[in-house]
Amino acid sequence: MNGTSEGPAPAADVDRSAVTDGDIDLAARTGPSAYREVFTAAPLAMAVVDAEGLVVSANDTLGTLLGTDPAALTGCAAADLVDLASDAGTWHAYREVLSGRQPRLRCTRRLKRADGHSLWAQVTVAPLAGDTPGLLLSVSDISARRELQARLRHLQMHDPVTRLPNRALFFERLTAALEAESYEQGGTGRVGLCYLDLDGFKAVNDTLGHRVGDRLLAAVAERLTRCAEEAAGARAGVPLVARLGGDEFALLVEDSTGTDQLADLAESVLAALQPPFDLSGRRLSVTASVGVVERHTAGTTPTALMQAADTTLYWAKADGRARWTLFDPERNASRMTRQALAATLRPAIDRGEFALEYQPLVGMDDGRVRGVEALIRWNHPQFGVLAPNRFIALAEEDGSIVPLGRWILRTACRQARRWQLDHPGEPPIFVSVNVAVRQVWDSDLVADVAATLEETGLAPHLLQLELTESAVMGSAGRPLQVLKALSDMGVRIAIDDFGTGYSNLAYLSRLPVSVLKLDGAFVRGFQYAGVADTADASDDAAANPADEVIVEAMVQLAHRLGLTVTAECVETSDQASRLRRIGCDTGQGWLYSRPVAPDRISALLGSSGTSGVQAGAGRP
Repeated sequence: MNGTSEGPAPAADVDRSAVTDGDIDLAARTGPSAYREVFTAAPLAMAVVDAEGLVVSANDTLGTLLGTDPAALTGCAAADLVDLASDAGTWHAYREVLSGRQPRLRCTRRLKRADGHSLWAQVTVAPLAGDTPGLLLSVSDISARRELQARLRHLQMHDPVTRLPNRALFFERLTAALEAESYEQGGTGRVGLCYLDLDGFKAVNDTLGHRVGDRLLAAVAERLTRCAEEAAGARAGVPLVARLGGDEFALLVEDSTGTDQLADLAESVLAALQPPFDLSGRRLSVTASVGVVERHTAGTTPTALMQAADTTLYWAKADGRARWTLFDPERNASRMTRQALAATLRPAIDRGEFALEYQPLVGMDDGRVRGVEALIRWNHPQFGVLAPNRFIALAEEDGSIVPLGRWILRTACRQARRWQLDHPGEPPIFVSVNVAVRQVWDSDLVADVAATLEETGLAPHLLQLELTESAVMGSAGRPLQVLKALSDMGVRIAIDDFGTGYSNLAYLSRLPVSVLKLDGAFVRGFQYAGVADTADASDDAAANPADEVIVEAMVQLAHRLGLTVTAECVETSDQASRLRRIGCDTGQGWLYSRPVAPDRISALLGSSGTSGVQAGAGRP
């Protein structure tokens, strides 16, 4: 009796250990035999695992799932059946559950069946209910769910028009490529990117419609994909081709070998896009601009890499399109400096960071200082003293040239009046101030000049305003009215850099212009006259006789129109002699003086009364 009653107890304990709390209640109500039937026929694949991690029993569903006889699973290590030892984290968690220090383990595993097929499964390991020793292992086939997730992810991460990876997948791959683990395991530690934009694609959409535009994008994607496959090296994989949006594409090269590899890829991309595209009988040609970046992955971020690529693509567009351009750190530094200057330009005017220097305009016949040109300098707290070519274009772009121009005008006129008062025995000199076209359009230049002359007490004929040839020639409407009003006021109008722009000489008679300033290129053109046939003159330094002929003709024409002529960039006494012989009225250049502070001009005025300005007298 006792033996009979004690016999079934271990089997009952094992059966109870194979179910959840609800099933244990079922076993209590129905008995061990019914409970085993439930465990065996359950649709969930299950196995009972002992404290050593070995399978005690497995149901038919688990055997079917793994493609084997469930009886053959008894005694097998559960960790081997469901691949729990393949990574350290999962293996540690499993050992913690076995020892009772962790209540549950749930993970996803890719399992291989006995017939060689694979499946995705969700594996759960938890202690048996109550005080029953051992664990319950349950396995759910989630292959269908994973397949659905994969399809949804593919749709989410790919462009529907070109079927290429989209921006999201591109940045996911780029981020992974820049992680330390990606290059600490035998990679090159470098990454490359070709960032391209189709030239004139908007015109295709606007004229032929978006449907044709989409077909063209798909055809471009096919060629880029073939190009990437052909460029794949033995070491590196195929570059990732992605559509980032609109007509922008990117080719990502992981483990790149250097700029040569990226340059070759860019060349092949341009060559691949060169043949016309045949879209259902419609032939379209398209070119692309490509920005190329290649660098070490260490210290690089996705944002920094894309900013560099975007900047380089802009350079390729600006350089003429249908070409590739390699990222240049020096050029980028210049661009960054330009942005920094643009951001601080307006506040710098209020902080008084600007100053004027003056360069003499000297009479060619007697060497007297007839006038000075006011040249602005920016005493930048970070970049030091900046010449106007570093910031005037920025000031014109953002409109700050208007307040800056007013400051220059007032400061220069005030200084000219000061020289006049300090040297009453000398003929008063005029001051020449550069004026930007935007000052004419965006401000009341006539009112500003009138107010400045009244405020400073400077006579109108002692103020000269310089405008570039391209700004003056062809002027009509408001600009011409402004120039006439200023001329009627008595202000001198000069055309700066004359001879390199429109050069519409006939138009000069219609403009209220009194001075031509010849561009320095003409003066430099005959700098070495007299030594061109000697051994000391290099081939590229030899004089061009045509320059002198052109200058002489312009001087004669200007004089017949009643204009005076100033030669810029006079650097040698030989140039000065020839310009004097030609008939130039005044000269300006380093032969006489570099741009200097106001007190140096005062010194020149005090010394020029008898002997004129000596060569180099005003040099610092």
